[in-house]
Amino acid sequence: MNKTILVLHICSLLSVGAASAAEKPNIVFFFIDDLGWADLSYQGSEFYESPNIDGLAESGMVFTDAYACAPNCAPSRACLLSGRYTPRHGIYTVGDPKRGNHQSRKLEPAENRTVLDDAFVTWAEVLDKNGYALASMGKWHLGSDPTTQGFDVNIAGREWGSPSGGGYHSPYKYPNLVQQEKGEYLTDRLTDEAVSFIDDNKDQPFFLYLTHYAVHTPIQAKEEVTAKYQAKEPGEHQRNARYAAMIESVDDSVGRVLAKVEELGLTDNTVVVFFSDNGGHMGATSNHPLRGAKGMLYEGGIREPFIVRWPGVTKAGSRCSEPVIGVDLYPTFTEITNSRMTEGYELDGLSIVPLLKDASASLSRDALYWHFPCYLQGTGDPHGGPFRTTPAGAIRMGDWKLIEWFESGRLELYNLTEDLGEGNNLSDSHPEKRTELHTLMKQWRADTEAPVPTTPNPQYNRRGQKQQKGRRPRKQ
Repeated sequence: MNKTILVLHICSLLSVGAASAAEKPNIVFFFIDDLGWADLSYQGSEFYESPNIDGLAESGMVFTDAYACAPNCAPSRACLLSGRYTPRHGIYTVGDPKRGNHQSRKLEPAENRTVLDDAFVTWAEVLDKNGYALASMGKWHLGSDPTTQGFDVNIAGREWGSPSGGGYHSPYKYPNLVQQEKGEYLTDRLTDEAVSFIDDNKDQPFFLYLTHYAVHTPIQAKEEVTAKYQAKEPGEHQRNARYAAMIESVDDSVGRVLAKVEELGLTDNTVVVFFSDNGGHMGATSNHPLRGAKGMLYEGGIREPFIVRWPGVTKAGSRCSEPVIGVDLYPTFTEITNSRMTEGYELDGLSIVPLLKDASASLSRDALYWHFPCYLQGTGDPHGGPFRTTPAGAIRMGDWKLIEWFESGRLELYNLTEDLGEGNNLSDSHPEKRTELHTLMKQWRADTEAPVPTTPNPQYNRRGQKQQKGRRPRKQ
């Protein structure tokens, strides 16, 4: 073989290798627990600090109208992993669907599952067949072990919804993560494990699902970071120093992981995704200017910070206002990685790759849907007595959003472009739009066989409910 042919042959091999890498980019997915839409500097927070996440937003695409599939943890995660809305898998809430005083519930809620059935094919299982190394690090909340759902590595994932044992500070004992000595901070340790995973898999395509327990309760932070915020002037709406310190630790995690990706020369072939599973907890933060909080179908409970950076595809500093939702990530991940979908397995979401290529594009779908046929006691909801939410459903179509309360049949209609805070119910003034959205939502419920509670609760006590309204509910 002469020199010219040898050079061409080597170039050809390098070209094939580059093409193969491009066809299977790495994915780093930061999935944060209970992080509110307004909890980051790039989202307008004047008290919390998130320079690394802000930098990710500046180098990638920010989605302004991104949603979780549910207002609390487990159902949101089940939708994310399965690619299907809540009625498909039956995980509607966390644990007991009868949370709260039994005398205050007018209806018997739908039954609730707590484990994602193995019959559902997760995107991890799809990518596993495509040669990806997959790690789940942190909160799982869908059963006892994510390695039964396609992941090769599980660090600290069980059915738990919040940190077990001593919380965020060691000593603690998680699957494949044990620390008996005092002083280690869980968010930092998960980051250590994530960096090691990237190091170990730098020569093959990998998917890192870094699903931090933070910033879920208990609100526990590193003391030295907390002190920094205790000395800082509080914001108009946000002023919780420990919560701010938890956010800073998450931000440090993002910075460390992305620094490792850069150090290894993998930045150009690594897609980075940043998302949250539901809105901020009312007892820890403020979601202003959004109404409501975790556990509610108002925007504060379901609208999330969402960033995607795909080098060579997303435009740095771009913003997309097309409504997207958690179930969209499944088809997006399979398209980005050129993975083959499981034959016959249907998805409820749409790939957002067209948006990543062009922020002004449209996904051309009818609407987004939420279904929450359960009771969730918390810090109070204006239409549910002592509950964060009573059974309800919601739909968003274009600028419009409709919420239906199953106990009373009450309908609330909002134009989110004109009224982001959902303070002006237009149900009576726009009856045609109300009927249009309600009809579409009822058809969707029929198509998905979504259970709507109708059976009266025999223990319901109207007088007891009135007495409850004046009391502060127990924390849950």
